[in-house]
Amino acid sequence: MASSAKDIQLRELKDTVSQLKTMIAEQTELIKALRLIIDEKTSHEKALQEQVDYLTKKLFGPSSERRSDDIPGQQNLFDEAEVEQDPSLLEGETVIREHTRKKKATHEELFKGLKVEKVVVPLPEEDQTCPVCGTQMVLIGEEYIRRELEFIPATCKVIEYYSQSYGCPSCKEGLGDTEKPVIVKSQVPPALLGKGPASASAAAWTMYQKYANGLPLYRQEKDWKQYGVQISRTTLANWIIYCSKNYFQPMYDYFHRELLKRSFAMADETRVQVLKEEGRRAQTQSFMWLFRSGEDGLAEIILYGYSPTRSGSHAKEFLEGYSGYLETDGYQGYNSLPGIRRCSCWAHIRRYFIDAVPKGKQYDYSQPAVQGVQYCNRLFAMEELH
Repeated sequence: MASSAKDIQLRELKDTVSQLKTMIAEQTELIKALRLIIDEKTSHEKALQEQVDYLTKKLFGPSSERRSDDIPGQQNLFDEAEVEQDPSLLEGETVIREHTRKKKATHEELFKGLKVEKVVVPLPEEDQTCPVCGTQMVLIGEEYIRRELEFIPATCKVIEYYSQSYGCPSCKEGLGDTEKPVIVKSQVPPALLGKGPASASAAAWTMYQKYANGLPLYRQEKDWKQYGVQISRTTLANWIIYCSKNYFQPMYDYFHRELLKRSFAMADETRVQVLKEEGRRAQTQSFMWLFRSGEDGLAEIILYGYSPTRSGSHAKEFLEGYSGYLETDGYQGYNSLPGIRRCSCWAHIRRYFIDAVPKGKQYDYSQPAVQGVQYCNRLFAMEELH
């Protein structure tokens, strides 16, 4: 009877142990699952924090990528340009308290290339008599006093072309071999825009003001009025469009063909905002593409092209027939270009390395991103030297 009771207790203990082992196994699996969730959450939180740090740096950090690359306690391996420089070739500097300031440029440097007009101020005749003895004084020299810059405003004038006619008096009297009078007229230079009043200088000035100085046509219209000329902004726009189609487009097409013959080219694209574009809102982003030749010793070719989108089809269409090396950023739209060997831009690569540097680790040389930045700096230093 006692043995039977012990057997029952033993079985109960075994069942309890088995249940506890099952519970421990379940708890172990639960802990593993929770640890996995924690690790995933931690990784996700780290990624989000890195994204926040990156966006914060983009919004509020310095816009320049330049910064001190010296790592405290470590000899800088990439200051070769500073080591090799010749101090005697540097600009003169003036020490101002705790910083240095470059010397100001002289008038000769500021006004180099400008026409110089010498103005000599004579002594009035009534003052040319010696105040002591009354003898007539003579000129013995002159002294430089100052230099000033004079601005001469632009002026407009109207040029009227006339063609002269020459007639043969002998043929007019019937003494020649023809019964008709012989008349020869002088050839007048062809007009720039048909019968319009635009000259080459007027059209060039309009384009320069708009595209180089960013002056809208409605403001140029007011400027022309101040010059005494009534020219509407519509007329100015017609000048630009006509010259672009008839003079610049053939030149553009020629340089485009020449660019495709080169063995190395570069391309990039940037966002632009176009106002009053048909079928599109003003807030819609458009793109301006830049294509240029490399530093191959030949004449530089730099061409711009507009596209309403960033589609790689625009680059494919522009570079159709090109089979050389193409240097670009990391945009994937260039991957569809057939027969082209892509090259990466080290300036863009350096920018990616800078973005990848963890917060507060910009001087930690063990970080791969910091090593990448330093490597790019060394390449740029070598390029400057050679």
